[in-house]
Amino acid sequence: MRGLQFVPPDTKIPFMRWHRLFLGLSFALVVVSLLSIASRGFNLGIDFAGGLLLDIKTEGPADLVRLRGTLGGLGLGDVSLQEFGSPDNVLIRVPKQPGGDAAQQAAIAQVRDALGMGVEIRRVEVVGPQVSAELIRNAIYATISALLAIMAYLWFRFEWQFGVAGVISLIHDVIYILGVFSLFGLDFDLTIVAAVMTIAGYSINDSVVVFDRVRENMRKYKTMPLDALIDLSINQTLSRTFITGVTTILVLLALYVLGGPVLRGFSFAMLFGVIIGTYSSVFVAVPLLRYLNLRRIGERSNTALAETP
Repeated sequence: MRGLQFVPPDTKIPFMRWHRLFLGLSFALVVVSLLSIASRGFNLGIDFAGGLLLDIKTEGPADLVRLRGTLGGLGLGDVSLQEFGSPDNVLIRVPKQPGGDAAQQAAIAQVRDALGMGVEIRRVEVVGPQVSAELIRNAIYATISALLAIMAYLWFRFEWQFGVAGVISLIHDVIYILGVFSLFGLDFDLTIVAAVMTIAGYSINDSVVVFDRVRENMRKYKTMPLDALIDLSINQTLSRTFITGVTTILVLLALYVLGGPVLRGFSFAMLFGVIIGTYSSVFVAVPLLRYLNLRRIGERSNTALAETP
């Protein structure tokens, strides 16, 4: 009994016929993203730019809407609130105030007065520039380490061509996400870094499925031209790619619409990343194999024999 098929099994879309167009488009958008990052930078959140963090406990479940309205009118910038552990426990993040330590203490006093006597302030932290710089450095190290580990895994499981194509595709996805956050000035904090790392795992998983089918077909169809073999492999896995992508997007759409302001940045990064990750698996990662001297086992053996004196 055949499983659920959203894409007919005999689909023959000639992806490789348009691969130069899509690779060119991807390259152009990567350049735009890099230019935006270099010229505009990021709208860094408290995690990276510094600021105030207050842990409060309310009498009964916290009214986040009322609290946002109260704190938003203090003129302290984009104050964010997040339920933390229980309905009566809330984390308040206040952007760094200009004016040094005195300004930070004045902002804490403003928040304390605005919250009133019925709210217990359990913890107050000031995220300084040194901590922020360390978080930025650690985020960069984590991203680079993940990319290198993924490349090593693909190289071990397949061949070096698959590893290089997979990592180029991942770098493409990461630059796209960073470019969108830079271009539109969206808040960039540690939750966005977590989303980027998650998207890297999702995207490479999509690519590995197609890579595996390419390798299988290379053993099965030893005389088929490489472009036709790649088209066949993508079409054979298209139903799985479509179902996985659509179901994930539906969940993330619900999270984006219903998750509230706290999860909006994370869910947007995930939503955009899943779309880009699905696109890059089909139109970037696999077509790149064509330019990386990918050969069948028989072709490699013949080349080695020909080079033997």
